[in-house]
Amino acid sequence: MFGISPLGWVHTLGSLPAIPAAAYMFARHGRIVPRSIPGKVYFVAMAIGASSLFLFAHAPVSYGISIATLLLLLAGYNVWRFPRLGRALPYVETICLSLTAFLLMLPTVSETLRRVPEGHPIATDLQSPILLGAQALLLVLLIVGVSAQVVFLRRQGRALKRPDLF
Repeated sequence: MFGISPLGWVHTLGSLPAIPAAAYMFARHGRIVPRSIPGKVYFVAMAIGASSLFLFAHAPVSYGISIATLLLLLAGYNVWRFPRLGRALPYVETICLSLTAFLLMLPTVSETLRRVPEGHPIATDLQSPILLGAQALLLVLLIVGVSAQVVFLRRQGRALKRPDLF
């Protein structure tokens, strides 16, 4: 079905839970929260998805996306181990994990548009205007989203420093 190999299905079904987990955390918290149940689901699903891609990917860019995703995922989930980052710690964590969500959605949208509906996909090739538009929209969402997250974190940090709030 959809021209996906058995390993492709393992990859797809393994990484699929990351999408609703990320959507839930973005809607509820405005960011991916690593030390939560949805955060743990996100980590496992992303690790499965990014790791399994090495088994069947053909395009060199796929390996790059997979390696970048794994590195950003590990950085985002382990940044707390580096207390020297100080006040930058929540920013690094948030930006790294938001980038993993972008790297998850970029191939997800591309593959979906190039495979659905079966036999007559919405986008016929990588240069399709609708595919390029969808990728551009994802980039805009990343830029606006990360900017909003940084502003929120800055405001949150300032609110914690104000003595009149205690």
